Amino acid sequence: MARTSRPMTVTLGEMQAKVEARVESGAYASASEVLRAGLRALEREEREFDAILKAKVEEALADPRPSIPAAQVFEELEEYHRQRVSPPRGQV
Repeated sequence: MARTSRPMTVTLGEMQAKVEARVESGAYASASEVLRAGLRALEREEREFDAILKAKVEEALADPRPSIPAAQVFEELEEYHRQRVSPPRGQV
């Protein structure tokens, strides 16, 4: 089988000890296997997040309630933010 990748240098910092521990435990044969497993997990996580996001968008688009104008949404968000960051009355 032809090699489809080339060697790469990666700086792991504090995570290097975690990679080495997985190899030393016998769970993985090499650091490369650990990194490939990590990338596969990241890809799974991203697919799951994309599916959740897509479902939320579809749900919002299917909502029969009338749309709220963007200006109103931003006004309400700004008011909410003002109330959260303003000191309680009498504590100025």
